[in-house]
Amino acid sequence: MDGVLIDTERINLRFTIEAAKDFGFDLKPEDALKQRSTAPEESDRYYRSVYGEDFDFYAIRDERRRRMRDFIEENGLDLKEGVREVFEHLEKMNLKKAVVTSTQYDRAMNYIRMLGIENRFDAIVSASMVERGKPYPDVYLYAAEKINEKPENCIAVEDSPNGVRAAYGAGCKVAIFPDLTEPDEEMRNMGTWVLESMESLIGILDKSLEK
Repeated sequence: MDGVLIDTERINLRFTIEAAKDFGFDLKPEDALKQRSTAPEESDRYYRSVYGEDFDFYAIRDERRRRMRDFIEENGLDLKEGVREVFEHLEKMNLKKAVVTSTQYDRAMNYIRMLGIENRFDAIVSASMVERGKPYPDVYLYAAEKINEKPENCIAVEDSPNGVRAAYGAGCKVAIFPDLTEPDEEMRNMGTWVLESMESLIGILDKSLEK
């Protein structure tokens, strides 16, 4: 969802850094980017290893969420360019669609309702529904189960390294849609495609169904 359907990763990065600063930490953007889409216990462990045991990840996360909520309530949200066109094409092809997100379910649903797209998915799956979040494959395995498909018959569209790892680990084909960072060699090796734009996914879907 974040970074693929909606342009929230930039907001997340901004307020994560600001919240950490209020707690006395000079959080580097590259460290925050490494933790995109990561299970909270993994992020907590990482930040403590880099910034020391006094780094209160959960308190900083709560402050970041508060600031994001206020910002989004004031400024709203919009779908990323090309997403609506992909939706329309998927619906013409009668293909199933699922949201697979690290965002808590209630907040994810709030975003999706704000955009008026809650009825465009066969399933909406949050990492809060499974034992382990990304980069573990649990959330993608559960999403495939929810839509009654094998993971190897699914294409996951991901922007973050941890999301790519989760989808690849579940056995999905992975279309990488770069957002805040370009895919490194590891991501490219796990990805089946690197998208130049969201709309380029349409051609990939058409070719996949021809096989």
